Amino acid sequence: MERLPGAGGAVFSLLSLLLHFASASEIPLSVPQVPTITKQSKEQVAFPFDEYFQIECEAKGNPEPRFTWTKDGKPFDLSDPRVIASNNSGTFRIPNEGQIAHFQGKYRCLASNKLGVAMSEEIEFIVPNVPKFPKEKIEPLEVEEGDPLVLPCNPPTGLPPLHIYWMNIELEHIQQDERVYMSQEGDLYFANVEEHDSRNDYCCFAAFPRLRTIVQKMPMKLTVNSLKHANDSGSPTETGSRANSIKQRKPGLLLPPAARGPESAVTVLWGDTLVLECFAEGLPTPQVGWEKVGGDLPKGRETKENYGKMLKIENVSYDDKGNYRCTATNFLGVATHDFHVTVEEPPRWTKKPQSGVYSTGSSGILLCEAEGEPEPVIRWRVNGIPIEENPFAGDVVSPGEVSFTDLQPNHTAVYQCEASNAHGTILANANVDVVDVRPLIETEDEESYAAVAGSSAFLRCEFFASPQAMVSWQKADAARPLEGPRYHVHANGTLQIREATVEDAGAYSCWVENAQGKTAVTASLDIRNATKLQVSPRNPRVPRSHTLELHCESECDPHLKPSLRLTWSKGGAAFETNGTEDGRILIDGAHLTISNLTLEDQGVYTCLAHTALDSAASETRVTVLDVPDPPENLRLSERQNRSVRLTWDAGDSHNSNISGYVVEFEGSREEPGRWETLAGVRGEETTVLLTLAPYVRYQFRVIATNEVGRSRPSRPSEHHETPPAAPDKNPQNIRVQASQPKEMVIKWEPLKSTEQNGPGLEYRVAWKPLGASGEWEEETVREHSLRVMTPAVYAPYEVQVQALNHLGAGPQPQSVVLYSGEDYPDAAPVIHGVDVVNSTLAKVTWSSVPKDRVHGRLKGYQINWWKTKSLADGRSLPKEVSILRFPGQRSSGMLPALDAFSEFHLTVLAFNAKGAGPESEPYVFQTPEGVPEQPTFLKVIKVDKDTATLAWGPPRKLNGNLTGYLLQYQIINDTDEIGELNDVSITAPSKPSWRLSNLNATTKYKFYVRACTSRGCGKPITEETATLGEGSRGLGKLPEGVNATEKVHPPEVPEPGAEHAVRLLPKNWVGNNSIFEDVIEARGREYAGLYDDIATQGWFIGLMGAIAVLTLVLLTICFVKRNRGGKYSVKDKEDLHPDPDVQSGKDETFGDYSDSDEKPLKGSLRSLTRDLAATESADSLVPYGDGDHGLFSEDGSFIGAYAGSKEKGSVESNGSSTATFPLRA
Repeated sequence: MERLPGAGGAVFSLLSLLLHFASASEIPLSVPQVPTITKQSKEQVAFPFDEYFQIECEAKGNPEPRFTWTKDGKPFDLSDPRVIASNNSGTFRIPNEGQIAHFQGKYRCLASNKLGVAMSEEIEFIVPNVPKFPKEKIEPLEVEEGDPLVLPCNPPTGLPPLHIYWMNIELEHIQQDERVYMSQEGDLYFANVEEHDSRNDYCCFAAFPRLRTIVQKMPMKLTVNSLKHANDSGSPTETGSRANSIKQRKPGLLLPPAARGPESAVTVLWGDTLVLECFAEGLPTPQVGWEKVGGDLPKGRETKENYGKMLKIENVSYDDKGNYRCTATNFLGVATHDFHVTVEEPPRWTKKPQSGVYSTGSSGILLCEAEGEPEPVIRWRVNGIPIEENPFAGDVVSPGEVSFTDLQPNHTAVYQCEASNAHGTILANANVDVVDVRPLIETEDEESYAAVAGSSAFLRCEFFASPQAMVSWQKADAARPLEGPRYHVHANGTLQIREATVEDAGAYSCWVENAQGKTAVTASLDIRNATKLQVSPRNPRVPRSHTLELHCESECDPHLKPSLRLTWSKGGAAFETNGTEDGRILIDGAHLTISNLTLEDQGVYTCLAHTALDSAASETRVTVLDVPDPPENLRLSERQNRSVRLTWDAGDSHNSNISGYVVEFEGSREEPGRWETLAGVRGEETTVLLTLAPYVRYQFRVIATNEVGRSRPSRPSEHHETPPAAPDKNPQNIRVQASQPKEMVIKWEPLKSTEQNGPGLEYRVAWKPLGASGEWEEETVREHSLRVMTPAVYAPYEVQVQALNHLGAGPQPQSVVLYSGEDYPDAAPVIHGVDVVNSTLAKVTWSSVPKDRVHGRLKGYQINWWKTKSLADGRSLPKEVSILRFPGQRSSGMLPALDAFSEFHLTVLAFNAKGAGPESEPYVFQTPEGVPEQPTFLKVIKVDKDTATLAWGPPRKLNGNLTGYLLQYQIINDTDEIGELNDVSITAPSKPSWRLSNLNATTKYKFYVRACTSRGCGKPITEETATLGEGSRGLGKLPEGVNATEKVHPPEVPEPGAEHAVRLLPKNWVGNNSIFEDVIEARGREYAGLYDDIATQGWFIGLMGAIAVLTLVLLTICFVKRNRGGKYSVKDKEDLHPDPDVQSGKDETFGDYSDSDEKPLKGSLRSLTRDLAATESADSLVPYGDGDHGLFSEDGSFIGAYAGSKEKGSVESNGSSTATFPLRA
C-alpha cells in the first residue's frame, strides 16, 4: 500500500460508523510520563590504545529526565573534572589520560523526573592490567629417560581470551603428540621423557588478543639422561631394552592431578562448551578413552581432540549433566578419573514485567518470572528503591507479581524487577502511567492512500487515549456504517478493507472517542489496477546445449509503471541483475536468455514484478531434453545355434520418451572392435530375439534413441558363439575389369566375416563362352578376384562364383554375362561434309565405323578442329586443337562458337572404353563474315554550346572487313521523354572520331557508336554529355603532357546533383606562374546559369592573386624559420623530420609513411578548399621542377614531393581535391 501526497480541503459526511476499543502501544511524548531508558552500554573495557571510554545512558520522558549514576552501589559524581558529561543525556566519557584504574567498577544509570525513576542494568567498566610473567630464576631440570614430567607455565591473569603456546627461542612450536600434551591451564605434560626432549629453551608464551599483547616466560632448560649408559658392558640395544623394561609402568593420571582423588566436580553454563581433560603418565604411553557413566555421549556435539586427551561437548544442555569417565590404558594397567558435571545457567526471563497505561480507578498486575540454575532470587524496586522501603498503598507484592487496584494519578511510577543468581543479574523496568487524556490521533490529517484492486487497503489512524477509546470509520458518500466481513478496524485504529474494488475509492474519516473527548482525521483512497504477468513460452521443452529464451510480458497500472521492477528466479533462488559472469545467463529486463543449456538448468522459472503497491509472479516450467542414458544390465537367454534373446533395462529418457533401440553386434574376425547394426526395437520394448549367423563370436550392445538423438552405447553384453556351417550365400556384384585386350579380371564382393559361416573360406569361379555347350572352366581361389585370358577380343562369357568352406559349398550360383577386354578401334569415320550454318556455327556429318572394327563397345565420336588463318588479314595461325565429343552411335554434330571470317580444319574419330581410334582425313571449311564487336571505348573529348567532338577505339574483333561506323545520338533530358534518334554514317574506318554540330545549348545528349562490316553493324557503345550554356567557353583539348590514353578520361558533365572532381597536372612545372595553376580543382552542378564564367570576373582574379601572395609570404616565413632553427614542438619536428630508422621500423613494406591518413602534416599549406599535398617547406618544391612522372598517379593526381627523397621522410597525399568552379580550357 502506498501513501500518496496529502490532498487537503475535502469535506466528508458521516455515512457509517464502526466502534472498536483500542489502546495505544506507546505514549506520545506530549503526554506526561515516567522516564524510559532507550539506550545503555554493555560491558566496557578500557583498552590502552583507545582515546577515551564512553559509558552511555539515554532516556525519554515528560518532564525531560535528569540523570544520576551509581558506582559499586554508591553515588558517582559526574562533576568530576576527569569526566566529560553530555548535556542532553546521561552519557559520559572518561579520557584515556593514564590514571583510569580508579574508575573500574560497576555503574548504574538512574533517569528520573517528578513522575518516577528508571534504572539501567549494571554496566561493568573493566580496566585491565598489562599482563606480565613474574621475574624469576628457573632452575634447570634433570630427569631420567622414561620419567614423567610437567613443565608449569602459570600464565599471568589478563583480559580473556587467553591463548598459550609452547615454543623454543626460534619461535618454533614444541611438537605435541600422544606423549606430549599442553593443558588448558598452559602446563606442558610428558607421559615419559625421551632423550631428544632435552633442550635449554622451553618457552611459554601467553597471548591476550583483545589487549594485543603477548608475554613470554623465562626459558626452561631440560636435560634427559639416557639409561643406555647404565651398563656399558652390554651392547647399546640390549642395555636400552633392559633400561626401558625397568622404567615400564602402568598409567598414572597427571591431569587431573592425583591429589584430587578419583573424582572431581565440574560446573558448566547452559549453552557453553564443556571441556574435560585427562592426561596420564606411563610407559608405554597410555591411550585415553571417554565415556558417560550410565549414558551415551551426545552424538554430533562431542569431539575428542589432542589424541583423545580432551573431550569437548558443544552447546551444553541440562541433559548433559552427569558423570563422565576418562580411562588411560597401556598393557600394564588402567587408570580412571570421574568428572561429576553439573549444568547451571544465569537468570533469563520467562515472564518480563510489561509497561502499561492505566486510567484513574483501574487495576493492574505486573508479572516477573525468571529461570536459571541455581534458581534466581526475585527482588522488586519502585523508582529505584526496594519496594519494601517505599510501598504504594494498595500494592500486593509477592516474589512473582505486584498487583494494584483503584489507581490514582499519584500512583504513576517505574517498577523494577531484578532476578539474580551466582552467574549474573538481569533487571527489567515496567512503567505504570496513570493518565486521563482526550484521544490524540498521531496520523497526519488528509493522508492519501492507494491500493490495488483485489488486495487489502489499509487506512491508518494511529492514536493514544486513556481511558480506552472507541474508533469509528465512515465514508463520505454512504449514509450507513461500514458493515460486513470486508471491513476490519485494528487495535491501533487502522481500517483494513479486504479485496478492495474501484467502488471503495473515495474519502474516509476516522473518529476516536473516550470519556475525555472526541477527535477525528480524514483520509482518501485510490484504487489501482493490479499488475499482471505472463511468461512465454509456457512450459517449453528445449534440447540440451540449445538456447532458452523467456519473455515476461507485464501489464501495469500507469500510476505504478515508474516503480515497476522485474526480476527472475529459478526454484526460488533469484538471479543476479545482469545474469552470470560467464555470460551464459543473460537478463535484460523482461528477457531471460540461457545459452548452452544443461540438465541442471531444468526447473521452474519465475518472473516477479514489484511495484510500489503490489507484486505479481508468473511461472513456467522449463524441461531440458537430452539423449537417453545408455541401456543397462544386458542379459542373454534362450541361446540357440542361430538365435539368442537379448534383454536390457532402459536408462533415463531425460524428459523425452524413448522411441526405439538399435541393437549392434561385434564379431568380425578381420576387424575386431567394429560394431554393426543387427536389429531395431520399438521404444516400449526392452527385449528382442536376435537372428544370428554361424561361426561368429557375438557381443551385443544397445543404443536408445529419442527425439533429441541417440544415447551412448551400453556396456557390451557377454559373448555368445555360434557353431560353423556351410555358406548360406554366394558373392554378389560379380564384374569384370580388363587392362589388356582379351583379358578378363573377374571380381566380386567378398563375404563378410558374419557370412562365411565357417573356417576355410574359398571361391569357386567357373566360366565358358556365352551359348557354348562345352564344359565349364573353373578355378578355386582364396582372394576375391581371378585373371583369365580369352582367345577373342570383347567376347561374351558366362561366369559363376560360388562360396566354399570346410563344411561345404554355398547354394548353386547364378550366371552373369561378362565381356573380355577391349582393343582400340582400327577404322576411322569418313567425313561427308560440313554445312556452315552461320559465321559461328557449323554442322559436320560422317559415316559410322563398322561394329567389328570398334573392337569393343562404342562410346561415341570425337571431332578435333583448329583455326588455320583469319580471312581478314590472311595470316596463318599456330595449330591449337579444340575437341568436342558426341556420345553414342551417331553420324553428325554441331560445332559452336567458331570465329567468323576464318578458315578451319577438322577430323573425326571413334572411341570406346579402351581409347580413341584413328582420325579421318582433315576437312577444310571457312566461316563467312559477321558483325563486329562494339568499339572498345567512347569518349566526348570536347564539348561546346552547339558542338561535341567524340573519339572511340576500334573493336577488338572485327569479324570481317570493317566498312565504317554508325554514329547515332538523341536528346535525353531528365524526363521520361527522349528525342529523335539521329544517324551519322561514317564510311572511313580509319577515322575513330567525329565532330557533331548544330546541337542545342545546355542540353543533355546520348551518343551511340557501332562498328560495321558488309554483314551489318555490331552492338553499340554509349556515352552521355551535356552541351554548354550561352556565353560559356568550350572544353578544349587536353593540356600538353597529360596522358590521353584510356586510363585518363576526359571530364564529363555530371548528372544533376552529382559532384565530380577533376585534377589536371602538366608534366612540367617550370613556366607556370603559380602552383595554383598546376593543381586545378573543379566541381560542377548542372542547372540553368551554372556555367557562367567566373574566371573572367574581377573579384575572382583579385581573390586568387591575394591568396597567391599570402601563400608565398607564408612559405618564405617557414623557410627562414626553418633555416634559423626555429622552435618547433618535439611532435612537429618528428612530423617534419621523421627519423629514417624509426620510419623504416614503422613500415617495412611501403616506402611512404604518413602520420595519419585523416590529418595534414603540421605546417602544410592549404588550397582554397582542401589541403595541398603535404610538403616539408615551400622551398622543397623547387628541386622537383624538372617534373618527374613518379610524382603523379595514374589519374594525374599529385603524389608528394618526397616520393624520391626517402632520407627526408615521405608523406602521402590526401587524394584528389574538389573545387567549386568548372574547369576551363
